[in-house]
Amino acid sequence: MSVRRALSTVLTVATAALLVAGPSAVAQVDFYQPPSPLPAGANGDVIKSAPVNYLGADATRIMYLSRDTAGDPIPVTGTVLVPSQPWSGPGERPIVAYAPFTAGLGDQCATSKTLVGEGAGDAAALFQKLFVDALLRKGFAVAQTDYQGLGTPGDHTYAVRASQAHATLDVVRAAQRLDDAGLPADGPVGIAGYSQGGGASAAAAELAPEYAPELDIAGAYVGAPPADMSVLAESLDGGLYIGFLGFALVGLNEAYPDSGILDLANDEGRRVFDEARGKCTLDAVFSFMFRQTSDLTVDGRPVADYLAEPPFDAIVADNLIGTRKPEAAVLLEHGPADDVLPYEQARQLGRDWCAQGTSVQFNDLDVLPVFAHLLGMPAATDHAANWLAEVFAGRPGPGNCGQF
Repeated sequence: MSVRRALSTVLTVATAALLVAGPSAVAQVDFYQPPSPLPAGANGDVIKSAPVNYLGADATRIMYLSRDTAGDPIPVTGTVLVPSQPWSGPGERPIVAYAPFTAGLGDQCATSKTLVGEGAGDAAALFQKLFVDALLRKGFAVAQTDYQGLGTPGDHTYAVRASQAHATLDVVRAAQRLDDAGLPADGPVGIAGYSQGGGASAAAAELAPEYAPELDIAGAYVGAPPADMSVLAESLDGGLYIGFLGFALVGLNEAYPDSGILDLANDEGRRVFDEARGKCTLDAVFSFMFRQTSDLTVDGRPVADYLAEPPFDAIVADNLIGTRKPEAAVLLEHGPADDVLPYEQARQLGRDWCAQGTSVQFNDLDVLPVFAHLLGMPAATDHAANWLAEVFAGRPGPGNCGQF
């Protein structure tokens, strides 16, 4: 996609967002309440499902079993979408696990709601739909996850490696087992995501051989991933997107409840922490931009200082992506001028995978150096759909390890 076309797409989506006065429907709140106790079952088993309206696809909202970071069973929601047109490609219809980018922490922001005009998403919800529609146009079925705690009870474990990987892999299993979806139980699988979704896609690709070895994963598209929390804690602090760092701290607190993250916060820090729990993406950006975490901690030190010390250094290490080998081919893309997630940490991720023997194609996203992270989204959408079509046709390409 050209820079001009990318910018045009972004402006079109932003304009459309301003015209949306509110949600077009009320989300099925009861659907998002899991049964208590959770039913026994395997990872990816469908707990419940309900049809939803989606133009050009047969869509089903699902709740399925997955695992949190500690390995305990949890309910996760999402959407399975099957294109209305028959599959015309080779073999069986592929399923692509779509890992959404940052939707927010409030339950109203869950992608399974905003995709179908429910909830209360913002412009981010429209970008999610662009990504899903690009995959559907290729004839792929799409299995979209909300991740842990987004829609369902508890805080969303934003940017937490293991829980996002589990949710992304288990939504494919759920799609394969969904009655009446007509999807193959052992057909080809792809993974795709950008930004937060890029991190989830990356984590799922490298955890799949251990967590879901039966899935026939042909390739993973990883766009602008947050791979190293130690880098992000410093780069986001005090900037336009510090709200995302707040999201990550809420997620870490949920995933590691004994870590004492809240003990670091002063009264204002606790207020901001609680406020972040209910916000969608743009609301968080505008509410918290340019705040300094040193103003929110009990001793005036920035969050990055704490993350370099016990016990938080072990948590950061546990969430580092790149220490495991994806067996599937990977297309990894990032914009050199990205203003949210540093380019070099993504390039290092590619090098780490190459060193372990993964076939990696690393490309720069060619977008304007202004709001480069946002502008990368529409480009990533096209690249992911086109590359996965090549992968499913048996043409993933040789990769370019050693050249970046």
